[in-house]
Amino acid sequence: MIFDTDILIWVFRHDRHAAQFVAAESERAASIVTLMELLAGAKSKADVKTTRQFLVDFEIRLIPITMPISYAAANLIEDHRLADGLSITDALIAATARETGETLATANVRHFRNIPNLALKSFRPSRSS
Repeated sequence: MIFDTDILIWVFRHDRHAAQFVAAESERAASIVTLMELLAGAKSKADVKTTRQFLVDFEIRLIPITMPISYAAANLIEDHRLADGLSITDALIAATARETGETLATANVRHFRNIPNLALKSFRPSRSS
């Protein structure tokens, strides 16, 4: 299972349901893009350390952007940017899931719903931020 950035943010916000959702999966992964998004949101060195430790604690395997993933993401941008507003980061995360054959877990299904051959698992946080 590949986790979209939004779910990991819910875990950082201490959403119990999000933490249980992630912990329930035996194989946990995320795109390296997710790490970049989390680090970009860090407000201090302590936040960076917490982010890195979280990935270790939850045993989240980071998947690098390979050449096939980058070309698949470019194709997704070509096909879905104008019609669906697909962002570059979402295209890279979706391409990672498709290229690895893994399901993408996300709270933002609408960002990905028009992408063919992408297995999605919907998540809903237990509370709002």
